[in-house]
Amino acid sequence: MDYIYSHVFFHQERDVMTEYRTIVSPSSATLLEKKSEFIAQLSPIQTQEEALAFLENIRRQHRKARHNVYAYRLRKDNASRYSDDGEPQGTAGIPILDVLQKQGLTDICCVVTRYFGGILLGANGLVRAYSHSTAMAVENARICIMYPCYSVTIQMDYTQYGKVFYLLSKANEDLEIQNTIFTDQVKISLQIKESTWQALNHDLMEQTSGQIQIETGALKYVDFSEK
Repeated sequence: MDYIYSHVFFHQERDVMTEYRTIVSPSSATLLEKKSEFIAQLSPIQTQEEALAFLENIRRQHRKARHNVYAYRLRKDNASRYSDDGEPQGTAGIPILDVLQKQGLTDICCVVTRYFGGILLGANGLVRAYSHSTAMAVENARICIMYPCYSVTIQMDYTQYGKVFYLLSKANEDLEIQNTIFTDQVKISLQIKESTWQALNHDLMEQTSGQIQIETGALKYVDFSEK
């Protein structure tokens, strides 16, 4: 496989976990421009290998296409890569990457397949077509916001349940209750944003005089786009 025309950019990875935007599932859109067909396809990815596998799958689907231009962005090492795949330099891969960057999307790959219609579009026309088809695919995608969150388990006597439930309700926008079990005690399992947990943990212990048990799991990303 020849990637001689590809370009790679790497930046120092951040030490802290921050929220990010990506897409939930693959998305596509088709643009017709002066008899040329531009088919933009998006896929969520987490590694370079997944991006290249997505690209190769599309190449197999569109063997007769003149160009399969791509760009992707990864959170890991803040890496970006693109290829013009035979189009004039700067008219294809960079416009695709620019759309992804302006939309604030990462862990995402976009491949735009072009079937040439016999009419030259010129540099400006190509930039517009690759940008517009990518933007259309983004518009069709379901975008999610991923937040660093803790998995938390709270166990308490029934006498403390009202206080705990009230505090959790106040922070409803920043947490998601996954399960509540009522036995001889009450056990609540939830996911909560890292940015909210420290203050809520303090309030829970203060309002219950420490008469509850809290277990905090590892930090991981959770989709809060529906909240």
